[in-house]
Amino acid sequence: MINVLLVEDHELYRMGLSMLLSKSEGINLLSEAADGIEGIKKARELSPDVILMDIGLPNIDGIEATQRIKDFNPNVKILIFTSRDSENDVFESFRAGADGYIMKGATPEQTISAIKSVYEGVGWIDPSIAKMVFSNLQRPSYSVITEPDIKNENKNSYGLTERELEVLELMVEGLSNPQIADKLVITRATAKAHVHSILQKLCVGTRTQATVTAMREGLV
Repeated sequence: MINVLLVEDHELYRMGLSMLLSKSEGINLLSEAADGIEGIKKARELSPDVILMDIGLPNIDGIEATQRIKDFNPNVKILIFTSRDSENDVFESFRAGADGYIMKGATPEQTISAIKSVYEGVGWIDPSIAKMVFSNLQRPSYSVITEPDIKNENKNSYGLTERELEVLELMVEGLSNPQIADKLVITRATAKAHVHSILQKLCVGTRTQATVTAMREGLV
């Protein structure tokens, strides 16, 4: 059972999400909060598994609330659930420690899948956000240095092996460790070891942050 804390100031959204979470198999709605301060307080008191966090909250916004919560509980998974799709909001959320980012236009099925994914340690990025991030973070190409050369230079600067780059590409696609193992015909232990090595080389703590770094640096 996944214990979820819902932090959303918009009453209608909160009611709709509350109904969705309460009826979803494998999910237990622990509590709700209507602003950032209340969200932080309940996160400390209840120790939820996953927090569904809006950005545009009163008093303290969702990005700052995420950072504060991660400071005292780095293991909690935080899924940003918002209507904001600016590049700044996306990256600031991940810098604060968010484990996923999903838009409010997502279907109920996508929302539940995102919650379960971040709970299982698989980062979630809304498809529309992924496309926006990727398109806005491509490095410019120059006549002397071609785009492939830039990408190869970036890859070498992190010391990623060819196999690790293959694994990283599958991580960006949202595959779990078992799925990566099946895709590359390697053991699950080997897939897990590759993912661990990738996180260390990219100096990030989560798969979602690795995905963002990969897209930002043009690694995939």
